Amino acid sequence: MKNRKKGVILWLLIVALLLVAALACSSPAGEEESVQAAMRDAVLHDINRISLFGIKDVNPGLISAFSVTGILIIVSVLIRILVIPRFTYIPGRFQLLLETLVGAFDGMAKENSPHRNKGLGLYIFTAGVYIFASTIFELFGLQAVTTEGISIALPAPLSDVNAAIALGCLSYLFIVCGGIMQNGLTGVGRALKEFSLPISMSFRLFGALLSGLLVTELVYYYITLSFVLPVVIGVLFTLLHALIQSYVLTMLTALYYGEVTEPVIKKGKNHEA
Repeated sequence: MKNRKKGVILWLLIVALLLVAALACSSPAGEEESVQAAMRDAVLHDINRISLFGIKDVNPGLISAFSVTGILIIVSVLIRILVIPRFTYIPGRFQLLLETLVGAFDGMAKENSPHRNKGLGLYIFTAGVYIFASTIFELFGLQAVTTEGISIALPAPLSDVNAAIALGCLSYLFIVCGGIMQNGLTGVGRALKEFSLPISMSFRLFGALLSGLLVTELVYYYITLSFVLPVVIGVLFTLLHALIQSYVLTMLTALYYGEVTEPVIKKGKNHEA
């Protein structure tokens, strides 16, 4: 009990010293570029670009997307080969985690699309895992060298508007294909009624992730706020966005997919009772 109290007191003293040091420093840290330029590059990526195998200079978000995709593929293959064959009747912790995760997305698919949900469960599971993994990817701070020789941390793939639009359009295309397979041209008509869906899905995802990136960028830019606070803000925004945006996009996809795949009820002629 005494050791615990000493630890708490020591921690409070460290925090107090860091706050005093932060308040003593009031000048911006970025002499080389303004905060406007830093935020603009966080959105447009028109300054810090990375060479893709010497073929073309691309946004850092594309390198992040390739990295996250490769990691997920490797992890999936390893789980399929080494873990799944060893599943037991009484599940362990990792098996329970996998079964709970798969069951949650499968239940979401069946609840929102009771008539056609086999492919839906697979898609929203893949999309949800990708959004979560790509969002927390920036927490690892993997470094890359730009074409100008500057070392930068790779951002979350979906903080690039192009990646967010691609995922939103892919989800909409999946919804349209489901409507065609279930109801033919009628399904296409239902899907086209929601013509703004890919735009809203894309920019909702992009805006939510970008807001966390910009807030963290602002906090890191000033010395006054660059002690302790960036760690809390960065982890908090990243984890919240990873969970919330994974749920929002998968729920919207499942909901609209269920609407366009609902069987068409044809009105028949009235018969005598």
